[in-house]
Amino acid sequence: MTTTPRTRLSVRLGLSEPDDGAPYEGVPPHLLHPLRRWVRNNFVPGSAESGAQEICLRLRLAVPTGAFPEDALAGTSGAELLDVVDAVLGHESEHGWSYRDDDGELAALLDAAGSAYRVTENGDGLEERIAPAVRAAVGRTVADAEDRSSAGSAAGHLSTAWRSAYGPRPDPVRAYSEAIKAVECAAHSVVQPNHRRATLGTMLGEIAAQRHRFGTAIPAPAAGEAIAPVEAMMRALWDGQTSRHGKRTATVPETLEAARAGVHLAAALVQWFVSGAVTRS
Repeated sequence: MTTTPRTRLSVRLGLSEPDDGAPYEGVPPHLLHPLRRWVRNNFVPGSAESGAQEICLRLRLAVPTGAFPEDALAGTSGAELLDVVDAVLGHESEHGWSYRDDDGELAALLDAAGSAYRVTENGDGLEERIAPAVRAAVGRTVADAEDRSSAGSAAGHLSTAWRSAYGPRPDPVRAYSEAIKAVECAAHSVVQPNHRRATLGTMLGEIAAQRHRFGTAIPAPAAGEAIAPVEAMMRALWDGQTSRHGKRTATVPETLEAARAGVHLAAALVQWFVSGAVTRS
């Protein structure tokens, strides 16, 4: 059962303005100490078995003389603290620790604080919040791609693209690149199975030359071509990558907005291909 959050008394009395509802980026002041406390509670002070030293080394975090590694981890703030929380969750996953966020304490903290981030479904890191239905649809596509051997590494590339687009430290260039690779893997066996070095670009050329041989689960209008919507989506993804090649002018990296749109476009295309909705005669 869900309930509407209680409006603050000062807002009800007209003494202050209501929040705009937007999630808080980074680590706002009201979340700083609760998040630090969560990090510290994951470690036994001074224990070499806790993994705190390893996490400090991975994050290139210097431990002051006389201090414990967990002190250095819990003393961070801002983006660095998000890195620490993400690393702690990931470290627990790698080492099979039983006290990942199973009790939901961290998830509850982030929810109550209105954070822009959430614990991943697997509990092995942080990601940016997004509509549950959208997240579930992408997750279903990844699962479907994993079950289809002809899709190659599409599932892995799409998962990496998603993490690069929605993790606490987004990497738009990698997200977009991985999104394209996911589509290339999923479409290869349908569009250009005999071309060992096929790319999204060569596949678009194949479709242009043989468009009458491609069909989709959605019937085309009398005067249209069934493959046209898929082709348009593939073209948009391919042409939208601005950092693919270098040239004498400055390389323009993909924006985060473009990368996230590319990831969702790729997820739709991967689903089309792995589900058998696109065919070739």
